[in-house]
Amino acid sequence: MIEKESLKFLGDLAKNNNRDWFLENKKRYEAYKKNYLEVIEGILKYLVPKDESLAQVDAKKCMFRINRDIRFSKDKSPYKTHMGIWIMAGQKHEWNPGYYVHIEKGKSFIAAGIWQPVPETLKKIRKEIEFFHEDLEAILNEKKFKAEFGPLSTEDSLKTTPKGFEKDHPASEHLKLKSFIARQSLPDAVFDDKNFEKTIADKLSAAKPLNDFLSRSLSNPED
Repeated sequence: MIEKESLKFLGDLAKNNNRDWFLENKKRYEAYKKNYLEVIEGILKYLVPKDESLAQVDAKKCMFRINRDIRFSKDKSPYKTHMGIWIMAGQKHEWNPGYYVHIEKGKSFIAAGIWQPVPETLKKIRKEIEFFHEDLEAILNEKKFKAEFGPLSTEDSLKTTPKGFEKDHPASEHLKLKSFIARQSLPDAVFDDKNFEKTIADKLSAAKPLNDFLSRSLSNPED
C-alpha cells in the first residue's frame, strides 16, 4: 500500500519544489521510490491474472522519473509532485493501450486506453470504430465498465466528424475523439485502503475490453 510518509514526501515537495530542498531530503526520496516500486509490483500482482498480456511487464519500467521536462513549460519547478504509474504491454515507446494510475492528494485518478496517439495509430483506431462500432458500444455499455468509468473522455475532441468518415455515422461522436480514455477520479480515502493494490487492479481490469478493442485495431494491416 501507499505509505503515509510517501504521501507526506510528495506534499512537502509540492511546497518546496527546488533542488536544494530535494537534495537535503534525498533519503526521504529514496524511501519514497522504494514504496513507489512496491505499489506497482502489488498492482501487477493482481492485474496480470486479469490481463495476461502484462505478464512480461517490468515494474521498474512502469515508473516515471521525478524530474520534470521544463524545456517548453512556463512552470519551471523541477520535480513532479505526484506518483504516476503507466502499465502497458510491449515496448516503452510504442503506441499501445495501457493502464494509468495517478496518485496525488485531491487529484488522484485511474485511466485506461490510449492518449493522443500519433496520426497513423489514430487512423487505425478510427477505421476500427467505423466498421465495428457495435463492438465498442457493447464494451462501453457493459455493466462493470459503466460502473467504473462511464463514457469515454471527450477532452480535446474534434467539433466535426474527421475527413474521410461519414458525417452521420452512428459512431460519429467516437470518431471525433483524438484520445480514447476511460477515467475515474479517486477519493483520498483510497489511500487508507489496506488492499489498495487489489482495489486498483480490480477497477482497472474493467477497462481490459476497451484496451483489447484498441489493440485489435492496431494489429490490422495498413490500407
